[in-house]
Amino acid sequence: MEGRGPGLGRVLLLGFCVAGIWSAYITQGVLQETLSTKRFGPDGKRFEHLSFLNFAQAVVCFIWSLMMIKLWSPRSKGGAPWWSYWSPSITNTIGPAMGIEALKYISYPAQVLAKSSKMIPVMLMGTLVYGIKYTFSEYVCTLLVAGGVSAFALLKTSSKTISKLAHPNAPLGYGLCFLNLALDGFTNATQDSLTARYPKTTAWDIMLGMNLWGIIYNGLYMFGWSHGIGYEAIQFCKEHPEAAWDIFLFCMCGAVGQNFIFMTISRFGSLTNTTITTTRKFVSIVVSSLLSGNPLSAKQWGCVFMVFGGLAYQIYLKWNKQQKKKKKSK
Repeated sequence: MEGRGPGLGRVLLLGFCVAGIWSAYITQGVLQETLSTKRFGPDGKRFEHLSFLNFAQAVVCFIWSLMMIKLWSPRSKGGAPWWSYWSPSITNTIGPAMGIEALKYISYPAQVLAKSSKMIPVMLMGTLVYGIKYTFSEYVCTLLVAGGVSAFALLKTSSKTISKLAHPNAPLGYGLCFLNLALDGFTNATQDSLTARYPKTTAWDIMLGMNLWGIIYNGLYMFGWSHGIGYEAIQFCKEHPEAAWDIFLFCMCGAVGQNFIFMTISRFGSLTNTTITTTRKFVSIVVSSLLSGNPLSAKQWGCVFMVFGGLAYQIYLKWNKQQKKKKKSK
């Protein structure tokens, strides 16, 4: 693990970060799955407007980041101006909405696996557009992940899991996930460009700017006309307070999780954060299978281990590369 100096305090802090990220995002995953599959109230209605979750989370995260800036990190001069986030916020609004909408068509474990294959579009774009050459080991990682996701998608899903989905449609569900990944790639690249142009930009500044534009875009889409889905979502929450409470907890988990991610990156580095979030995804699948009654077959579990084996190998390669750089710099 990366870090700056040994000590029991750092070990405890790392454990605190791991517990925070895991608890926040695993709980959020359970709530996300609940909102996409559960039937609320005596009338047994589903919460169909899953894209509303992005608007609600943008509002909560905007307020949270504003509070953190006021309390702990006063906005410094030289940071990226708020209007500069309009471009990455478009893809950051559409992409996650597609990922959440996918839960109408595929199970939560399938969605997590599909979204774990982020390296595939990155390597494809790098090779085809920029002519980047990758090592044999990197191709092995990609083949393991791609093969695991593909095999999982082709294997038959249990009838119990299918019965919980609003509109079972595997090709559409996986298609939405991969579009989500492609748009995320643009979002991340544009954010990196902004931080390069404005070095004094903090993580809280980015969170504030991205969520501000997310509120604007989602608000126009959901409340821009008299029959917008935002009004329907709010009406559903009024009729089913249990759903409203789940949405609030979902948003709070996202805000708290981002806090722990920022803390981990600043104190231990991005590689440590990648390791924690990757293992969290695996645990999320296990929790989903145990708590939510989404049974996976032995072959599907084999695919899960294949995907996370590839991701673990990728993390090891990054760690090994960093160690070599440290030795050269000494």
